[in-house]
Amino acid sequence: MKKTVLLVGTFDTKGSEFGFIRDLIEERELNTLLMDTGILGEPAIEPDITADEVARAGGSSLAQLREQGDRGAGVDVMIRGVQTLVRKLFDDGRFDAMLSLGGGAGTNIGTAGMRELPVGVPKVMVSTLASGDVSSFVDVKDITMMYSVVDIAGLNRLSRRILANAAGAICGMVETELPKRDEKPLIAATMFGVTTPCVTRFRELMDQAGYETVVFHATGSGGRAMEGLIRDGYFTAVADLTTTEWCDEVAGGVLSAGPNRMEAAAETGIPQVVSCGALDMVNFNAMDTVPERYKKRNLYKHNPTVTLMRTTVEECKEIAIRMAEKLNRAKGPVVLLLPLNGVSMMDRDGQPFYDPEADQALFDSLRESIAPNVRLIELDLNINNPEFAKAAADELLGIMGSGK
Repeated sequence: MKKTVLLVGTFDTKGSEFGFIRDLIEERELNTLLMDTGILGEPAIEPDITADEVARAGGSSLAQLREQGDRGAGVDVMIRGVQTLVRKLFDDGRFDAMLSLGGGAGTNIGTAGMRELPVGVPKVMVSTLASGDVSSFVDVKDITMMYSVVDIAGLNRLSRRILANAAGAICGMVETELPKRDEKPLIAATMFGVTTPCVTRFRELMDQAGYETVVFHATGSGGRAMEGLIRDGYFTAVADLTTTEWCDEVAGGVLSAGPNRMEAAAETGIPQVVSCGALDMVNFNAMDTVPERYKKRNLYKHNPTVTLMRTTVEECKEIAIRMAEKLNRAKGPVVLLLPLNGVSMMDRDGQPFYDPEADQALFDSLRESIAPNVRLIELDLNINNPEFAKAAADELLGIMGSGK
């Protein structure tokens, strides 16, 4: 069966560009499905899903949007409509990949739809904004942002080449098949540089037990990506060994994963082993970016662009309370492992963040805050001791029913 590429954009102002891409895709013997999001005028090419259908899915109508004449409000409606329709069309098996192109409004509309799609579905956004900060457009999905170089305003020698490259990219993505291989059950794990020995050994042990471990760098976006994939049903269990993103959430660092971190595993009920990896540090950028109120704190220059700050007793107590709140809601089995000899490479005797008092506050607060559904195990080890990794693997295999 032929694969289908969904093309989303304003066919009133960019009809020639979308027509050019459509023809190139169909020359590759792929199908196209056209969704119009243009508000101002009539489409220059015929869509399969009209702008009025998109507007109605967004809670309005094309006639109402034109009568109101409020471009910002119109974009909001079309974003909601695209999100609703893209999700439904994909669930119904109507397309296999998505391509969009546009300026500011078109990029917001197109990527809003792309973020509704699962990771792995090809997504290409050709944008006039793609040479800057695209984090708000990509978020934690595998969206390919392609800079248009020239404005998307008609076809010319330069724009044809760029649009042809975009068409080739989406065709290549959708036509590429993964080699056949045995699929092992997936385990999610979190890691930071200072917990790498622990997670590396854990991954080796899980591989020996017949599982494949997907490691997420606990940088805010990494935690959010893991949460989303847990909800999408990718994982059998979670080894959330590096929960450092809570430090940034509590103290205002730059790598927070937001207040909903650790909710996905709790809500879906998959087994989870959780620990305190890197709860000794808050992240900032270069030293001169550290907020004035923190200038006298225990700061460590990790590199020219990363500054770490040791968490305090009070911050550790608050971090523990927030973690326990999430764990206590878990519908499935939970094991909490406490590494009593330090939560990172830097939290050992003689290292910059060694602070037994802060660690004790963290551990005490966790002990006091967790509910009976959380099984607590305390180990007189640093988190990077190989025996700690083995305990984490043994406990996770145990609660998954695989034995030790």
